[in-house]
Amino acid sequence: MNLAASQPPHSQDKLELPPLFSQSIAMTINYAKARENMVEQQVRPWEVLDPRVLTVIGNTPRELFVDAAHRELAYADLSLPIGHDQFMMKPVIEGRTLQGILPQAHERVLEIGTGSGYLTACLAQLARSVHSLEIHPALAEAAQARLAAQGHGNATVEVADALDWQGSERFDVVCVTGAVAEVPAHFFNWLAPTGRLFVIHGQSPVMQAEIFTGTVNQTQRQSLFETDLPYLSGAAPVPRFTL
Repeated sequence: MNLAASQPPHSQDKLELPPLFSQSIAMTINYAKARENMVEQQVRPWEVLDPRVLTVIGNTPRELFVDAAHRELAYADLSLPIGHDQFMMKPVIEGRTLQGILPQAHERVLEIGTGSGYLTACLAQLARSVHSLEIHPALAEAAQARLAAQGHGNATVEVADALDWQGSERFDVVCVTGAVAEVPAHFFNWLAPTGRLFVIHGQSPVMQAEIFTGTVNQTQRQSLFETDLPYLSGAAPVPRFTL
């Protein structure tokens, strides 16, 4: 929440935990160089070419949003566990997501699923403001602390279940960071008249990442890429029983 960088963006490999490096080895990692390599060897080859997105990813210390036990893997082509059965998306998926919605400096963003707070931090550097919803209080608290420590005062985290949240504000961008089997109709209620919704939906293991753009008379949709993400809590398909 791996494929080689040259492969199409289908499933996200979750981390199969290897024996952890010793603390002394982890302390020798050059994170700045690792970040540069991640951009050039993982993100850019997956056709993430927007200069604003590449700059943000290249400048954001991903290792500070990863649990200490996995910090040496912060820039690996992996989906890392963050607790509560949640996973941090692979860097390439985060890059494709940011490029797909590409918030502008005057726009307000609603993020569904704060997780570690890393994508929130990236969004905060691209947009005017970010309001993020996280269902797990411990994750929300940790993410808010990380965002504050990095000086992202335009990002706020609220403990809430997006499937029940009744926010009355309207946003230029709604970014959903976990998959849904079906796109909930009320997600569109949070969009400004010409706002856009990024969401990954469908049945695992092949899901579709799409942008829905609201207009005065209709909603248009644009397919971006295929992938496979864990579902948002409560958004998985209803089990079907057959004889």
